Amino acid sequence: MIAEQSKLTQLLKQRALELGFCDIKIAKSVRLDEEEENLSKWLLQKAHGEMGYLANHFEIRLDPKRLVEDAKTVICLAFNYYPEKVALSQDGTFKIARYAYGEDYHDILRKKLKELLQFLVENSTNLNGRVFVDSAPIMERVWAKKAGLGWVGKNTLLINPKKGSYFFLSEIVIDQKLDYDEIPIKDHCGTCTRCIDACPTDAISPNGYWLDGSKCISYLTIELKNEIPKNFEGKMEEWIFGCDICQEVCPWNRFSMPHKESDFLPKAALNNFTKKDWIELTQETFQQIFEKSAIKRTKYQGLMRNIQFAEKK
Repeated sequence: MIAEQSKLTQLLKQRALELGFCDIKIAKSVRLDEEEENLSKWLLQKAHGEMGYLANHFEIRLDPKRLVEDAKTVICLAFNYYPEKVALSQDGTFKIARYAYGEDYHDILRKKLKELLQFLVENSTNLNGRVFVDSAPIMERVWAKKAGLGWVGKNTLLINPKKGSYFFLSEIVIDQKLDYDEIPIKDHCGTCTRCIDACPTDAISPNGYWLDGSKCISYLTIELKNEIPKNFEGKMEEWIFGCDICQEVCPWNRFSMPHKESDFLPKAALNNFTKKDWIELTQETFQQIFEKSAIKRTKYQGLMRNIQFAEKK
C-alpha cells in the first residue's frame, strides 16, 4: 500500500508510539543558518574539550542535505528512560547516570528506528533515508526544538512541559515530504536557576543556556581520555559515569513517568552494588555486568580512574 502524505504521517506517528517512543514531531529539512554563529562560538571557546569530533564536519552539522541527498524531512523522536526507582540507592555508594542503567540505548533505539524507516519505505515510493542515534554530526536538540518536542533549557537539555527531560533524542532524515509540526514550545525556565546553582563544577554559565562541556561531569567521566584535572577533586559528588544533577533538580522532571522498556532495567547485581564492590571491581566482573551497557564505553581502566578520582576529597 502506498499512503498519501498526510496518511503516511499519521501512520508513522502511530507506529512510533507502538514501538515505545514517547513522542514524535516532524520538521522541514533546511540549513540551520541561525545556529551557525552559536556553534562557531562554542567551538572557538573550546567548550567541547577533547571531543575533537565535534569540531569536524561543521557544514554537515548545519545542513541535513549533507547527510541525505535532497533531504526534505527531519523526523524527531523522543524515548523515555526515566527509571521507576534509582539504582545504586544505598547511601554513600557511587552513582551512574540513569540512562546507563540498562542496555546501551544506541543499540536499542537504532533497531527501532530502522524498523520505522522500513515502514516508511514500504508505504511510499522510492523513499531514501538514514537513522541517527548520536551516530552522525546532526544537531539533535536544535532539530527537536524546531520540530516542537520541547525547549532547550538553561541546562542546555531539551525539556518537555509534560515529560520533563529524561528521554533520548533520535532522528530519521528522509528525502520525501511529510506533514510538518514545527509548533514551538515556549521556554518555561523563567527565573529558575536550580540547575546552575546545583552544578558542582560550574559547567553551566551563570545565565544558563551555555554549557562548558570540558567542565561537565559527564564529559570528565566518559569523554575525557586523559587524567581528570586536579581542580575537580572533591567536586564529583560520587558520580563515576555521567551525571544527572541538573536533571534531578529541574522542577519540570516532577512530570517524568517511569519507562516501560525492559532493556533499560538495571541488572540485579548492579542494584545491589556497594562502594566496596565498585572499588574492588575486577575486569572480569566488569565484562560480565556491563557487556551490553553504555558503561563499556569507558573501558575498565576508565571506570576505575573515575572511581579512584571520585574518592579524592
